[in-house]
Amino acid sequence: MRRGAADSNMSITAYIVDDEPLAVERLRHLLEETGRVVIVGSSTSPQAAVHFLDANPVDVLFLDISMPGMTGFDLLSKLTLQPSIVFTTAYDEYALKAFEVNSVDYLLKPIDPAHLDRALSKVERLRGGASPIAPNTDDIRRLLDSIAASLRQTNPDYLGRIASRIGDRVCFIEVERVSHFYAEDRLTYAAADGRTYCVDHTIADLEHRLNPKQFIRIHRGTLVNLKWIKEIANTFGGTLVVRLKDAKRTELTVARNRVHEVKARLGL
Repeated sequence: MRRGAADSNMSITAYIVDDEPLAVERLRHLLEETGRVVIVGSSTSPQAAVHFLDANPVDVLFLDISMPGMTGFDLLSKLTLQPSIVFTTAYDEYALKAFEVNSVDYLLKPIDPAHLDRALSKVERLRGGASPIAPNTDDIRRLLDSIAASLRQTNPDYLGRIASRIGDRVCFIEVERVSHFYAEDRLTYAAADGRTYCVDHTIADLEHRLNPKQFIRIHRGTLVNLKWIKEIANTFGGTLVVRLKDAKRTELTVARNRVHEVKARLGL
């Protein structure tokens, strides 16, 4: 059961950091629904978050782990004082690392409201207890640096551009320009700039070599660039359709077994 409006004197102060704006908005909505939290700010920039948090102590920081340029662990190592931490992540393998830095809890995306309530209850029990921990003590800093370095080493180098052979020429397409990849007649194509380019990769290979925060597989034979999605709609047949921002207003069908994941990634 969701609670009513929070008492401003008793509510938890929270700050949200996630490089995906949709993830920030979804978590903001979930927190507001609890009636237990005052959200004092949020950011998609880890660097901006460090500046804010050093000047504005909060009860709890909801922190994404995997962010370009600065991981959540990197961010923590730069804070003068450490609030209670609830890590948010789409990757289960980060859970143990999250607890190694004394986080209150971790939440797997898409975040379950019941799990969020559990985390808030833990934060409430800790309020009024010991003073915040300074993460720049030698032991904690070494641990944070070690985990951050490990994450940087294990993160793959995602494709920034992709090659397409046209006759005796090879052209390169920036993946930012690609609205979607699709498989047809045993070949794979990239759709970009109103054209299609044949590429020497399978959809399965591309799924692993493209940034998962930018591309999502909506069908066995289709990968979509999240930045190119204009809207989604249900059809009369009960299926889900993704409509793109390209000039052709391309419509792509979402496989039934991927509907939940697609909606979660879009903050629905």
